Amino acid sequence: MTAPRSRSARGGGATSTPEFALVAALAFGVVVAALVSQHAYAMEPCPWCVLQRLIFLAIAAFAVLGLVWRGPAGSRVAGTFALLLAVAGIAAALWQHFVAAKSASCNLTLADRVMNATQLDRLLPDVFEARANCAEAAVDLLGVPYAIWSALAFLVCAIVLLRILRKSH
Repeated sequence: MTAPRSRSARGGGATSTPEFALVAALAFGVVVAALVSQHAYAMEPCPWCVLQRLIFLAIAAFAVLGLVWRGPAGSRVAGTFALLLAVAGIAAALWQHFVAAKSASCNLTLADRVMNATQLDRLLPDVFEARANCAEAAVDLLGVPYAIWSALAFLVCAIVLLRILRKSH
């Protein structure tokens, strides 16, 4: 008589490592690309840009948590929080593109208030200080607005995280 296989032995979360690594690499890579755009090509960020950087870094942190907290519970916790952040990131990117980019000022918007509350703009100004208004930050890369690229990256993260969550149940 053989012992019943545990949930993790059947693949309930223990096999999510490659997906969490992909999400962490993508989220971190997007922030690196944004910093290169800012510091090498003088594309200054607006409050919505830096808020999205923060969201990507939080997604990366939860993905790393999913890498180290193996098993179904770790996959569910890390995957759920990262997925919620990815959805918030999609909303922020779309808001930036469709609303904020048409505004001359981002002062006192939700993004501006969140970033001011975190104090990250003072602690790490080279990463989180908004240096442009939303209209100035509305630039294209290969004919596609940066905010749409960001929304697509958040969407890819969300799709991968949904796969992780399906496998962990």
